[in-house]
Amino acid sequence: MIALKALITGVTGQDGAYLSKLLLEKGYKVYGMARRLSTPNYWRMEELGVRNDVMICDGDLMDEHSLSHLIKIIQPHEVYNLAAQSFVGTSWQQPLLTADVNAMGTIRLLNAIKLYCPSAKFYQASTSEMYGNSSTPLGGGDQINNMQDENTPLHPRSPYAISKLFSHWMTINYRESFSLFACSGILFNHESPLRGIEFVTRKITDGVARIHHKMADHIALGNLEARRDWGFAGDYVEAMWLMLQQEKPDDFVISTGTNHSVRDFLDAAFAEIGITDWTPYVRHDPQFNRPAEVHELLGKSDKAKKVLGWEPKVKLKELVKMMVEADLRHVAVEKATKAAMK
Repeated sequence: MIALKALITGVTGQDGAYLSKLLLEKGYKVYGMARRLSTPNYWRMEELGVRNDVMICDGDLMDEHSLSHLIKIIQPHEVYNLAAQSFVGTSWQQPLLTADVNAMGTIRLLNAIKLYCPSAKFYQASTSEMYGNSSTPLGGGDQINNMQDENTPLHPRSPYAISKLFSHWMTINYRESFSLFACSGILFNHESPLRGIEFVTRKITDGVARIHHKMADHIALGNLEARRDWGFAGDYVEAMWLMLQQEKPDDFVISTGTNHSVRDFLDAAFAEIGITDWTPYVRHDPQFNRPAEVHELLGKSDKAKKVLGWEPKVKLKELVKMMVEADLRHVAVEKATKAAMK
C-alpha cells in the first residue's frame, strides 16, 4: 500500500509540529515546507520527536515559483496551509508583510494546486479573529447570541484578521470555481507548551516559571479582561485532518465552547506555583493594548461534533498545568546553564 503524502506549510510552528506527529502516526509520508533561515527553527519538531521523520523542503508563501515547484514534484494527496504571520500585535506594525504572507500567499498556493495537482485536498487555517466583536441576533429580536459559529457575520479588527478573512474567502472561491477539495478550519485560540513566547498564554506561563525560579519579578501584559476560547493544539490538529477525510469539502468552527479571561488564565497559572494573589507580579503595559480590541471570542462547534465526530479533550486547567510544567523545566535548564557559565 502506497503511503499518503501530505505537505504542511509552516511545519516548524506549533500546529505544524503537532500535525506532523499525528500524520506520521497515521502512516503518512510528511513533507514540511519551511523558509530557509541562517539558524533553522526546529525545536518544536524536536520536542515532539518528529524532526528526523519529516522531509523538510525549502519554500516560501511569498515565492510563487517555490510553491509551484513543491506541488509539482511532491504531488501531495493533502496540503495543510498553516504558514502565516500569525501574531496579531505584529500585524499592526507590519500590515503589508502580513497581507503578502497570509492573503497573497494563500492564493499562490491555491493556484499551484489548481495547476499542478488539482486532486490534492487543501486545508486553510482560518481563525476566530475574523469574527472580531461580531455576534448573531436570536430569532430576529433584540436578544444576542455571543457564541460564534459558521453562520456568524465576520467583522475582523486587525490587519492579521483581515488577511485571514481574505484567505478564507479565496479558499471558498477556489472550491466553488474550480471544484477543488478545499476546506477552512475556523479555529479558536489553541495553545500548548510549543506556543510562541509572544502570545499571551505562553508569555504568562513562561513568566510564572521565571518568577518561581527568581529570574524575574513581574509579567507585563495588556488587557486582562479580554476573553478567549482556549483549547489544546494537539486536539485541534485532529480536526484539521478529519476535515480532509470527508466526502465533500466544507468549513468548520473548531472550539471548546467555553471561554475565560486573561485574569482566569493568570489564576490557573500562578496556582501551579502556589500563588493565589498574583497582583504584585503583574503590571499593565499600554504597549500591549490593541488599537482595536476583540473583547470576547466564544466558539460553537456543533457542526464539527455532528459531521466530523470531533470534540476537544483537554480542559483549560489541564492545558495551563501542561504549559507551566514545561516552562518550569525549560527555565530551570536555562538557570542552571547560566550558573555553570559564571
